[in-house]
Amino acid sequence: MPHAVLTETVPLTFGDDGVATVGGTRVTLDSLYGAFSEGLSAEEIVLQYPALSLADVYAVLGYCLHHSVDVEAYLERRGRQGDDVRRENERRFPPAGIRERLLARRSGS
Repeated sequence: MPHAVLTETVPLTFGDDGVATVGGTRVTLDSLYGAFSEGLSAEEIVLQYPALSLADVYAVLGYCLHHSVDVEAYLERRGRQGDDVRRENERRFPPAGIRERLLARRSGS
């Protein structure tokens, strides 16, 4: 009797912005992988992100372990994008003097 080979799709979705989310939630791959890298188990990750299912967390972690080079490249790219956004925001809204500006706004000056 032949054996059927079952395959499952990794529960990752890439949005138009290139951000990968897990299992139809808004939890990013960055968040899940970061929690795992900090030593959290799959069960602890589900406790931290209750929107995730345990099966999806295990599936994504398995994918990450099998494709670590690709995942690391994705995370590095996301880190660079985050740095670019932070620099642009700091250029547009200089952080120097922010406390004083907020206090002045609060007092109506």
